[in-house]
Amino acid sequence: MATVLLDVDVLVLAPLALIIGITALWLLQLLCIDIDKRMLEKLRHQHEAFARFTNFTGVLFQGLSHALGYTVTHSGVAHFKVTVNYSKVEPKREKQGAFAWTSTLLLYLGPFLLPTGIMLLYSYFVLTNGFSFPASVQYTFVRTLSNFGGTISTFTQSMGRFLVSMDLLNPVHVLFLLILLFLGLGIRPSYIGEERKEKVNFLYDLKNVTMHFIKKPLYILVFFAVVYGLFLLSLALNANWYVVFFSVLGLFSVIGIIALLLAFLLLALIWTSDKIAPGWRLVPFLTLPISYGAIRTLFFYVPQDNILGWSLLGMILATIVVTVLLIKYKKTNRFKTVGWMKHTRVADGKKRASQK
Repeated sequence: MATVLLDVDVLVLAPLALIIGITALWLLQLLCIDIDKRMLEKLRHQHEAFARFTNFTGVLFQGLSHALGYTVTHSGVAHFKVTVNYSKVEPKREKQGAFAWTSTLLLYLGPFLLPTGIMLLYSYFVLTNGFSFPASVQYTFVRTLSNFGGTISTFTQSMGRFLVSMDLLNPVHVLFLLILLFLGLGIRPSYIGEERKEKVNFLYDLKNVTMHFIKKPLYILVFFAVVYGLFLLSLALNANWYVVFFSVLGLFSVIGIIALLLAFLLLALIWTSDKIAPGWRLVPFLTLPISYGAIRTLFFYVPQDNILGWSLLGMILATIVVTVLLIKYKKTNRFKTVGWMKHTRVADGKKRASQK
């Protein structure tokens, strides 16, 4: 009986462990995307240009993913067009069956994988000891999930140490932070622009991918057969290939989640600054570099341990204090602002009607 249970654990539960882990991370990433979209929706009326820029970034990656799908399936790309509101990619040769299914799958999954892939590649050269894979693996449910979790945990801790101690006077660190923010804002199109699309949210993305698999159950079987074949090969050779493969996929989601959380902090700062009177709204953003530079200058003359970490903490606290004080003493006249926005919308409506 014990032998049967061991066989079930090794041959059935162990390969499922990593599939469960990847699914959980992907769902968490979708949830973070939905949270950022809701925050962008709040900013849309006062920051239309910014919202359209983030949407264009998402649409661009969606178009690139679609083009990548046609390239991988040897369909070729005959037409590629990206605007603020949509992307249009046409193949040179229409293909059916598995090729068409694969290109559509990359259209759905590409926006989640392409931006995070760029960030993951950059992080390999920035993070110290961030990538650690198990040298040997015991393929049981608990051990397999533990090895997967260890790799994810090591990367997350390394990324956390970098973020709390990065040097904002180092161009490499600053560029990496800007890439995280830029790609975090554009991992998925928000469809906030001139043309309003159908509601695109957490459930919309989940439904698209689910229905895409359900329509072709044979491809699901092929997918699991390939994955299970990799598992059996890794098990037979006592290799870590299966764990490494899923761990890399997990890192895609982890760095995407981190980028989305950083983007949310930026959106929250913009949303908070809107509560300040127009002439003072840039002050919180100016406080960031000014306070950081002042603290770094102070530590230059008064050396301390962990200068980079204390400088970042001081910058954040200074920005919070300044923002709170400005909200308290330099409030926006909300009723006047709302009235001005309504007046502007009415005027725009009359202008469009006259043009028609």
